[in-house]
Amino acid sequence: MSTTASYTADGAAPPAVEADELTHNFGATRALDGTTFAVERGEIFGLLGPNGAGKTTAIRILLTLLEPNGGKARVAGLDVTRHPIGVRRRVGWVPQDRTVDPLMTARENLTFAAGLYHLGTAAGRDRAAELLRLVDLDDDADRLARALSGGMRRRLELAMGLVHVPDVLFLDEPTLGLDITSRRRLWTYVREIQRTGTTILLTTHYLDEADALCDRVAIIHQGRIQAVDTPAELKRAFGRATVHARLPEPAPELAKRLGRHPHVHHIRVAGDVIELDTDATVPATGALVDECRAAGAAPLDLWTQRASLDDVFLTLTGQELHTDVESDSPEMT
Repeated sequence: MSTTASYTADGAAPPAVEADELTHNFGATRALDGTTFAVERGEIFGLLGPNGAGKTTAIRILLTLLEPNGGKARVAGLDVTRHPIGVRRRVGWVPQDRTVDPLMTARENLTFAAGLYHLGTAAGRDRAAELLRLVDLDDDADRLARALSGGMRRRLELAMGLVHVPDVLFLDEPTLGLDITSRRRLWTYVREIQRTGTTILLTTHYLDEADALCDRVAIIHQGRIQAVDTPAELKRAFGRATVHARLPEPAPELAKRLGRHPHVHHIRVAGDVIELDTDATVPATGALVDECRAAGAAPLDLWTQRASLDDVFLTLTGQELHTDVESDSPEMT
């Protein structure tokens, strides 16, 4: 059976990853419910959602570790159910669970991984040295993995996922459990990997990670994709900025007048502070200042808060995205 990647009718290469109406059930629980998205070649694409949203289930199907109950998926142009071996040769994977051997050095972990992909001894050593430099571990190459910090071990796992030069690298919650400094450092290495030409699909429930790192983001909730776009466009289309003003004294009558403004969607008054949710910061701010001055209550302080992906998630799902969870379910870890 051929495992040659397919091409579109006009000869163009297909997306790096395609999920088309994927469904999967765990007993009576539907983990994926018509999940559809595509990842373009060379981009960093994020699946953003909370615990139980279906992120890990989708990744496992794309990695050929789990068969879908319905729908189709292709990775590097290959159908994941018809050509699982071909898909596995073209992908790398850094799972949530830690995979380094703590009793081996960083270099030994990499050369061992190279052997699993049938690289020769010399080629494996060369590839290990190259990857240690890429993730800035060359000075720690001969330390036992158990002696490395959590961030260093995660960088080593990134390198292990790249041993065989995959077309697509899957990162499942890559910075889970790391402190903010280690997380941001890891983002730097992920961008370096992208610059080598590797497509990256990551799952995350960290809003700042999706915003800072991903070229495009898919919001997933209860097994369905709610929206897909760049973080900036998602915030423009679904987010709401907030304008805050501190007044000389409470002025609750302002709320009624400001509520008639076309760009003001919600108003909150708390003592001498008034807050407006808006889809157009400049005209809403102008209206707020004008109405305050007309009421003889010129603002003492004025500030704005930009829309965030948290606002987007709340608008699309009616829920806030909490970040104190780790996986879809016990069955899916």
